[in-house]
Amino acid sequence: MITAIEKEIVSLLKDGDKKAIALLYENYADALYGVIKKVISDDDTAQDVLQESFVKIWRYAKKYDASKAKLFTWLYRIAYNSAIDKVRSYKNKQDKEVQIETSSVYKITSNELNQDVLDLRKHLGVIDEKYQIVINALFFEGMTQQEASEELSIPLGTIKSRLKIGLRELKKIYDPQ
Repeated sequence: MITAIEKEIVSLLKDGDKKAIALLYENYADALYGVIKKVISDDDTAQDVLQESFVKIWRYAKKYDASKAKLFTWLYRIAYNSAIDKVRSYKNKQDKEVQIETSSVYKITSNELNQDVLDLRKHLGVIDEKYQIVINALFFEGMTQQEASEELSIPLGTIKSRLKIGLRELKKIYDPQ
């Protein structure tokens, strides 16, 4: 059963009326903050995620469909998913940070380098061009697979397949067993 305040909020959201955000905040902020705090323990980060959630709610307000979910369920999903996204992005950021103390970059001697592997660009020319393009974008231009997909107008799955096959072809060159 939908309450009068929910009806008013939904109506205001559909009309793009900014009063909807004030009403949403007044009626749902505490509950949504509780949802976010179950995922994120840090108060400042949880407050940031709450704010981001309200921005998303406003941005996607016209997409809300009362026949698919109650208003609170829709709000809950946005807040919960925003919290999960924040945790994932934080984890990814930590995973990508370079740990200088444990790095062995400066310990490599020239005797340890496989001189055959240093001429990768030369051997890249031996494999099929469609694999060359993908490997060049990913390894020499520093693109992510998603960026290469968008830049080259090639589906992401195809990028992944071509990378796998291209690397397999290069392995045959470097390790012909």
